[in-house]
Amino acid sequence: MNKYDIVIAGGGTAGCACAYTAAKLGLKVLLIEKISFLGGSITSSLVIPAMKTSSNAINTEFFDSLYNKLEEMGGAITYIDGNKGWFNPELTKIALDTLLVEAGVKIEFESSISKIEENLLSYIVTIEDDNIITSKQELLLPIETKYIVDATGDAKICQKLNCEFLEKKSQPVNLRFIMSGVNVNKFSKWIMEFDKDREATTSCDIDGKIYLSTAYTWDEGANWALRPVFKQAIADGVITEADSNYFQIFSVAGTPDSIAFNCPRLIKISQNPYIEGRASIFRLSNFCKKCLPGFENAYISSIANTLGVRVSNRVKGKYIYTADDLRCGKKFENPVVISNYPIDVHSDQKDSSTLEKVYQEYQLPIESLIVKNNLFVIGRCISADFEAQAALRIIPSCFSMGEGLAKYLAKK
Repeated sequence: MNKYDIVIAGGGTAGCACAYTAAKLGLKVLLIEKISFLGGSITSSLVIPAMKTSSNAINTEFFDSLYNKLEEMGGAITYIDGNKGWFNPELTKIALDTLLVEAGVKIEFESSISKIEENLLSYIVTIEDDNIITSKQELLLPIETKYIVDATGDAKICQKLNCEFLEKKSQPVNLRFIMSGVNVNKFSKWIMEFDKDREATTSCDIDGKIYLSTAYTWDEGANWALRPVFKQAIADGVITEADSNYFQIFSVAGTPDSIAFNCPRLIKISQNPYIEGRASIFRLSNFCKKCLPGFENAYISSIANTLGVRVSNRVKGKYIYTADDLRCGKKFENPVVISNYPIDVHSDQKDSSTLEKVYQEYQLPIESLIVKNNLFVIGRCISADFEAQAALRIIPSCFSMGEGLAKYLAKK
């Protein structure tokens, strides 16, 4: 029987941070990922850039290591607001492979946990290998582990172990994409003159390359400069009103002619989110080519493999972290996250989304990652109420959760 100190299910942001840190601290780690690459939201869902969080954040060594590796590869920049999370998603796949292998993590791609048995002091895990090309006989043998970490995003392992869950609530999902062939200099010059709001639109030169960001939503309570452009496109039948509900774009590190889209946000799904999402992407790409200077020769170069899911299952752990804890900045003996990111709840209705600023830093305790015995959870399915989770789900906080849990387990 193969034995590990930690088996981690899910090679997304939290899972990678946990695996890397635990291995660096001398633990024997097995990381199981259901698809063929690591990175989760960054790579598979194209969630870039990572949102900026507190300058006093803790458990940031993995984030720093990933940034340094990507910068070395030409796949990361620090934006003008000091945000180091502007990553290239394709190079992130390679950077994560390199970091985790060098740390000594055993990685199994295209695999999942099919069976879990609880013993008094350990778990017996059976792995299902879905890769018919590289199927390994040793994976058919049971694996014993002291700790098991659910980093699946949807709490798949906790479901198998019949754990208790918190009330289920939802936010709209999105399906991100990237367009390349953009004349970024032309678009930057136009949008910076068209939109004077530097909360919405920014641009800068980094090492001779232009990087930028701009946004629009259909909310009537906001004074978006791009509103007349979208209204005209709807009137002309280029896009639907639903397509215009949320629009946010960013440059991509290392690819100066590419723009990443934090949209479409899917609010009215009648058949299949992927089918409807890709149809919306095609309309939005035509909108950009017809209505935004600099996009005339642009094309869709990438569509996310997976939906951008903001919230799904949330496990009931040893401590349920609440929005009240967050708002008052409650202190804990063993925090794994320190952040000041706002409560960010998306809605499918106009003028109903929430972006509630917090006026002090808040802490997430290790107890919100402890489910039972030696079972732990990291990522968006942590033990937190709906509003608190809406602030904690961002990539830097997930990195910190994974790293913080690994340090906790290494000391046990």
